[in-house]
Amino acid sequence: MAASKKPTVIVAGLGDTGALIATRLTRTCNVVGISTRPALVSGQELGTRLIDLPRWRRTYLIPYRRFRKLDSVDVVHGRITNVDFDTSKVSVELASGSTREITYDFFVIATGVSNGFWRHDRLEDLATIDTELSAINAELNGAGTIAVVGGGATGVSVADNLARAGRSKVHLFHSGEEPLPGYHPSVRRWMARQLTTDGVTVHPDHRAVVPSDFRGDQLTHDAVEWSTGQEAFNADVTLWALGGVTPHSAFLPASVLDDEGFVVVDKNLRMPEHPNVFAVGDIAASDPLRSSARNWGFRIVVTNVKELVRNRPTKLKPYKAAEYRWGSILGMQDDGLTVVQPNGKRFRIPRKLAEPLLFSVFVQRILYGGLRKR
Repeated sequence: MAASKKPTVIVAGLGDTGALIATRLTRTCNVVGISTRPALVSGQELGTRLIDLPRWRRTYLIPYRRFRKLDSVDVVHGRITNVDFDTSKVSVELASGSTREITYDFFVIATGVSNGFWRHDRLEDLATIDTELSAINAELNGAGTIAVVGGGATGVSVADNLARAGRSKVHLFHSGEEPLPGYHPSVRRWMARQLTTDGVTVHPDHRAVVPSDFRGDQLTHDAVEWSTGQEAFNADVTLWALGGVTPHSAFLPASVLDDEGFVVVDKNLRMPEHPNVFAVGDIAASDPLRSSARNWGFRIVVTNVKELVRNRPTKLKPYKAAEYRWGSILGMQDDGLTVVQPNGKRFRIPRKLAEPLLFSVFVQRILYGGLRKR
């Protein structure tokens, strides 16, 4: 008897979450991965990227050709321009300038969001990626005074890492009494103390005046003014980490999106009206914090696609979000990697263990399934 044909699953977006899903479905499905870049360019650890780009590149900038488990994936360098749910087909604008239509049995949307200069969906090649990374770092390295506007995890990480580097005077402005909204109160208090200890001048209760057409996607040099009444602040460079994100959902009809443009999903991370379509990560309106990327949402999607392939819809797994954000905030430091937990507690993995065990063994071998040498 001839073997049954594998179903086709399209994974839109091969960032951290999409790549993990694609590599885990190759035995069950024919996998097509669509990415605007030819490499995984992680949006994680912006703070360490801005002070030590070579080290950040080794862990967070990985060409897809290095992923052994992507060998059987049809990796498409392009951007989805349209999806037809009735015919289960997507249209892709390829980096070469041509177009391609791809039919699917299952569709996973992991296209993420734009946020500042470090996360976007522009079509890029490796040379352009390297040029942009280097230019941003060079500009910051030459600044005597840096203002960071925004008290979320990105703003805090950037400010603290830049201050620890000791090359600039760093000022962090945020609109609340404490930084890190969405994190456990004890984590917020700890981080407020840590920023001061590490040399950041913190300015709470400052809300910046932001032009309506400015998304924080570039460094600026003009004085920053405040709607909360404080005197304007002049810095050599201002980095904006406002927390406002733009979902990469322009290729989807409004009927499957919430009012902010994020993909509506049910408890199984599926579109309610399209049971063969999933969304996960920052693009998915999975919970108030849209935290399925950090809370192992990729496992839920992989499991549920496999159950549908086996025709066992009653076996689908639900996604459960943590009440508070968690994970590493400052990235790898000289004393190791500090991880905060949803319950407010934290632990530190010493550097001599974190680098070989966490990155080389757990991330590269276990999560990614092995990477080729450069």
